[in-house]
Amino acid sequence: MSEQVFGGARGLIGSAALVLMGIAAPAMAQQSLSIATGGTGGVYYPMGGGLAEIINNHVDGYSATAEVTGASVENMGLIATGDADLAIGLADTVQQAYLGTGRFEGQQLPMIRAVGSLYANMVQIVTLEDSGITSIADLAGRRVSVGAPGSGTEVNAQTLLAANGISFDDFTAERLNFNETTDALGNGDIDAGFLSVGAPTSSILNLATTNNIAMIALSPEEIAAAREADATFAELALPGGTYDGVDEDTPTVGVPNVLVVSSEMDEETVYQITRAMYENIAELQAVHPAANETTVEFTMNATPVPLHPGAIRYFEEIGATIPDNLRE
Repeated sequence: MSEQVFGGARGLIGSAALVLMGIAAPAMAQQSLSIATGGTGGVYYPMGGGLAEIINNHVDGYSATAEVTGASVENMGLIATGDADLAIGLADTVQQAYLGTGRFEGQQLPMIRAVGSLYANMVQIVTLEDSGITSIADLAGRRVSVGAPGSGTEVNAQTLLAANGISFDDFTAERLNFNETTDALGNGDIDAGFLSVGAPTSSILNLATTNNIAMIALSPEEIAAAREADATFAELALPGGTYDGVDEDTPTVGVPNVLVVSSEMDEETVYQITRAMYENIAELQAVHPAANETTVEFTMNATPVPLHPGAIRYFEEIGATIPDNLRE
């Protein structure tokens, strides 16, 4: 990225010289930006594609492209090596990379900086309306999908429940992916299921077309306990109307997805990208409804690592209150 920027500066000097000599300067070549996302079937890829379009349409001199990747962990490495200019990652992974903990033990990536938080993987706990389950305490003795083995859903479910005195031993735990979970609910093979994913998700949308579903809400005390156990959890509400038959907001928690860059990216470029994204957010919302969560307030409440100085410049310009922990 830095070589591209310096190359652009040399180009500017050359163009100025040609103008002084009375010779028409050639058109400036656009600088390419790579956005590391995830697989084509998830939310990261369309969000990255939408962001690329915003950059292409609203940031002069830059051309951005969304790249298919292995998502969060791989994306942090791509930022560190300079093989991607921007990347999306789960807040817990982003924080681990920045601090050198968890999966990044012994390989800290201190150059990780945030542009903002995009949306959250909400912990969505779904059941059928006639199940009699209205709280996580009611899961005791039931058959519950806690997510695919080793998935973020499984980790989130275990953390949330343990923080509230519930273990997987208290019910029959099934480890099913999103589609398997909703299929099993529809077939009566399980009583409830955890899905940690951006909302709305197609698996629950499909279930709600053939069954009367209910979403299990968390109490304020349960949310507080979960956030104390894992600081990357954000307090969220699944908006009423997201799924057929669920008309009221459902309080829950989730793990934010963060847009990151390297600290080595120049301030002006990050400022222009940040401004373009927030000032044209409707264009991103048209790509995927998860972008309805992409607000300045969400960034200030949910971002786990310091903001890049270019992003701070934009947020200060619009009068946002930036927490101390988001400054370097």
